[in-house]
Amino acid sequence: MSQSHPGPQHAHPGGVEQPPEATAYRAGFACLVGRPNAGKSTLTNALVGQKVAITSSKPQTTRHAIRCIRTEEDYQLILVDTPGLHRPRTLLGQRLNDLVRETLLDVDVIGFCMPADQRPGPGDTFIARDLADLRRARRVPVVALATKSDTVGKQALAEHLIAIDQLGTWDAIVPCSATKGDQVEDVATVLASFLPASPKLYPDDVLTDEPTLVMIAELVREAALEGVRDELPHSLAVVVEEVVPREDRPEDKPLTDVRVNIFVERPSQKAIIIGKGGSRLRQVGAQARTGIEKIIGHKVFLDLHVKVAKDWQRDPKQLQRLGF
Repeated sequence: MSQSHPGPQHAHPGGVEQPPEATAYRAGFACLVGRPNAGKSTLTNALVGQKVAITSSKPQTTRHAIRCIRTEEDYQLILVDTPGLHRPRTLLGQRLNDLVRETLLDVDVIGFCMPADQRPGPGDTFIARDLADLRRARRVPVVALATKSDTVGKQALAEHLIAIDQLGTWDAIVPCSATKGDQVEDVATVLASFLPASPKLYPDDVLTDEPTLVMIAELVREAALEGVRDELPHSLAVVVEEVVPREDRPEDKPLTDVRVNIFVERPSQKAIIIGKGGSRLRQVGAQARTGIEKIIGHKVFLDLHVKVAKDWQRDPKQLQRLGF
């Protein structure tokens, strides 16, 4: 059961309270926010029904807003998955925060993810203040989502919901577990209830409007982040150099060459990614290739190169070159 907070259950972006139209189709944009590693990407994938956003146990996995689309008989929910809002320590961190705030100005409803296995802390208060300002200025509805509900007992979950309730004014509060699928449908229904009446914005069979190159880069970055030490995620950037069909292949056995550069900030990090005798890089390649072949639809030859771009997170020129 989702817990409704006192307040308009169907407040629209313009702030006009109105009952939901029983027959009108709804379509619009929802954004999931939360501090890093709050379960936003995992919930996005669960809501869409398959993997379109990369996930990792490491914070700061998502580097840009990804649009994922869930189409139902009565609504179309377009989910914008953003980087985690956080107190920035580098120029990259500042740019990621700016990206989130820009995204929030353009959506119909916001889902604020707060994982049940962690008490709401200073990071959540920081975001709650931002959202309160946005709610006042733009009247955007905000739904509080108690993610990872399967990781705690009933008593701890109840306490977490009370803590969330005390953190701000929410249009609804919904506990959910993306990994177990608990109440994911409730999340979708509650978010969709705040969308404006609108025809479909994307065809039924479209799950994301991400360009192929971006999805390839994300899959390589996710594979490179698997099982490495905590300092690496912030220092990792991936650039796809080329994706070209191999010539002289039979029509029924196409092959695409994909060349990708992985950038780190220090030689020691390069050694971690490559691993002993190249063993780790081979693992990264094997994992990423599986996902890339699903996107492209046939076999690929993945050529990975690891390069050092010293302190790129603090260098405006290098940030631009790497796509930030």
